[in-house]
Amino acid sequence: MLFMRKKKEKIKQSDLQGFKYFKKFSQMLERLHNAGCQRDRAGNRILHMDQYMTLLLLCMFSPISKSLRSMQQASELKKVQKKLGVPRSSLGSLSEAARVFDSDLLIGIIGELASDLKPVPHSAKLDDIKAILTIVDGTLLKALPKTVDALWGDRNANAFKAHVQYELLKAVPVKCQLTDGKANEKTVLAQNLEPGRLYVLDRGYAKYKLLQQIIDAESNFACRIKDDSVFEIIEERGLDSDSLQAGIRRDMIVRLGCEPLRDDLKQPVRVIQLKTIEQTRYSSHELPYQDRKPPETMLICTDRLGLPADVITLIYKCRWQIEIFFRFFKHVLGCRHLLSYCDNGIELQIYAAIIACLLIALYTGRKPTLRTYEMFCLYLAGWADEEELVAHIERLKKQTAN
Repeated sequence: MLFMRKKKEKIKQSDLQGFKYFKKFSQMLERLHNAGCQRDRAGNRILHMDQYMTLLLLCMFSPISKSLRSMQQASELKKVQKKLGVPRSSLGSLSEAARVFDSDLLIGIIGELASDLKPVPHSAKLDDIKAILTIVDGTLLKALPKTVDALWGDRNANAFKAHVQYELLKAVPVKCQLTDGKANEKTVLAQNLEPGRLYVLDRGYAKYKLLQQIIDAESNFACRIKDDSVFEIIEERGLDSDSLQAGIRRDMIVRLGCEPLRDDLKQPVRVIQLKTIEQTRYSSHELPYQDRKPPETMLICTDRLGLPADVITLIYKCRWQIEIFFRFFKHVLGCRHLLSYCDNGIELQIYAAIIACLLIALYTGRKPTLRTYEMFCLYLAGWADEEELVAHIERLKKQTAN
């Protein structure tokens, strides 16, 4: 057969080298060793939670190990078993692990890793905000339809949505909640609000009740609102040279909302009219797509009345960083391909990806990038030795210092 697919070769022990990177994290995972053992009444469990998470991380950093079967093959290798402390595992055990090991147990570890991170290089204008800059957004994770009929249904019916909170100055995700693809992002954020943060939001979150909930939670927001939003101008502020240079057209104190909605946001807020920085086409749907033009300006709403207008603009312009993370998360760390279709199993995979980002950031002092990820992959594959990996990291640190 000319088009017969070539059978994949099994992973060889020589394909996976350089396990030192996992040692520090494995010490944190040891506390989870007995998690899920309550169901093991016979006392014969072989695969434990810390071992399963270590195998998941191995998948994240190994281009040749991107499926449940490849994880199983890797667990058969003596060097993997010795260096990572994992047993030989069957496909059945790995599949069952996605349901047995509670993903919530990883939230504390993610918090510990995030707390150890130092801010990455950033504009000095962001130093006086006195709140944790947190970008919030969601991304769809597509699941394969179970039946042919599902192909013709709602495109989100066979999808999950990851609701991510991304700390801007540390350049890493710090929180994630998984829901079905149709879940309301505003509702999810309202359930996860924390004090002391400045939430950076796109206009999908522009609900006045949510903005009030953020204020009531002792946090702040910088949120894009709809171009046709209704508001009453209380004060028109003057623009300094920095504001004009940042593309700001107007800086206003307003009461937001028409009469029926005015009580949803109780206090005056600030609306900044900014020259468009996102070139998405939003216009009348009566026109053909090719004739629709992006708006010339956008409106940014915030409750921080005292910050310079150009700083508010700078904060919102940084919102694109979470989109870059989503691309890294899906295309580089392989989270487009789900290893499990149960909620808990997907959360385990997502948390493993977040931990991978945190470990890279801790190891390098910079936000995770494709080049650094590739260097770790080369190291694990045996093409780069530890000295070359360290030299790469030292170059990154010198760039940061400069």
